Amino acid sequence: MPGFDVNAARAQRLEALGKNWTFRLDGDTFELPTEIGHRTARALRELDDNDVDGLLGLLLGEKQFERFLDHDVTMQDIAAILEAYGKETGLGLGED
Repeated sequence: MPGFDVNAARAQRLEALGKNWTFRLDGDTFELPTEIGHRTARALRELDDNDVDGLLGLLLGEKQFERFLDHDVTMQDIAAILEAYGKETGLGLGED
């Protein structure tokens, strides 16, 4: 009996979801990964539950995060982004 092929399963997920999930804000486009690597997950776990900047910084990366900060974003905007991201990728971030 063949074993579980992690690479094949990952390729199937990425084919279904794509490598990145995008959102637009004031005409600017941002990308978040559809899969979070183990190292990033560990770094996320180290963050305080209320560290929104830390969360977004890790997910967006330094360059995108700097662009994101140029926008006048509300906490409700961020919650909506994270909710849509979670629904579409299956990643539950920023949830209770």
